[in-house]
Amino acid sequence: MLVSAKEMLTKAKAGKYAVGQFNINNLEWTKAILLTAQENNSPVILGVSEGAGKYMGGYDAIVGMVNGLIKGLNITVPVALHLDHGSYEGALKTIEAGFSSVMFDGSHYSIEENIEKTKELVKITSEKGISLEAEVGSIGGEEDGVVGAGEIADPQECKAIADLGVTMLAAGIGNIHGQYPENWAGLSFEALDNIQKLTGDMPLVLHGGTGIPEDMIKKAISLGVAKINVNTECQLSFAAATREYIEAGKDLQGKGFDPRKLLAPGFEAIKATVKEKMELFGSVNKA
Repeated sequence: MLVSAKEMLTKAKAGKYAVGQFNINNLEWTKAILLTAQENNSPVILGVSEGAGKYMGGYDAIVGMVNGLIKGLNITVPVALHLDHGSYEGALKTIEAGFSSVMFDGSHYSIEENIEKTKELVKITSEKGISLEAEVGSIGGEEDGVVGAGEIADPQECKAIADLGVTMLAAGIGNIHGQYPENWAGLSFEALDNIQKLTGDMPLVLHGGTGIPEDMIKKAISLGVAKINVNTECQLSFAAATREYIEAGKDLQGKGFDPRKLLAPGFEAIKATVKEKMELFGSVNKA
């Protein structure tokens, strides 16, 4: 059964660890992440962008697939199905479809409009027991058509959004989506510390988890980050394993072209990546 992310993130922040959000793109992705969470007794958040939602056939199809896999694979760890970087309209649609958690990315609006729209969604999600993530200060880079300049969030604006009653807050601290460039300046821990002081027990979210050095990840967790998003790293590991299989000509040997065999190396690569991240984030045996 899908659950709100609220309890798992409240426990994570209090326990000084983070829960991973791993974005899903198809059945293989979802199955790999769920099995890894179960094997490592870790809570997990499945992220779905609006673009991935269209790609997978719509939000109803995704809810059906995830619920079916949870039942069929006997998944007992807490699982939240979360809209990633959602629009206001997208949040409403995923709530209707049965998602247990949504993100409203109002960072491209004025702070006044971000507050207004977030306040409306707080009311809706509270009534339905769904967790809500808000964003202040855009995350750099591009993910699924959502482009951000990589601003450092204003701590006072973060407090204004947190005070509305959202479950978790994504604040830009120099993090970006995709692969980090060589000249990346790193995370602004000063900004993160200031935001944490003003938002209190609010679980903070670190987007763009791929490529951030381990010491920075651990420091961010110590400063209140309780949810870390990973997408690109799973895509890269899946692509590399699949390329190796095909370049070795294994798809031409026997029935190596069978999708169950063709996609197996990528499937195992996703599992290995997710396990590595769960160990780094400290969520193993925290279900």
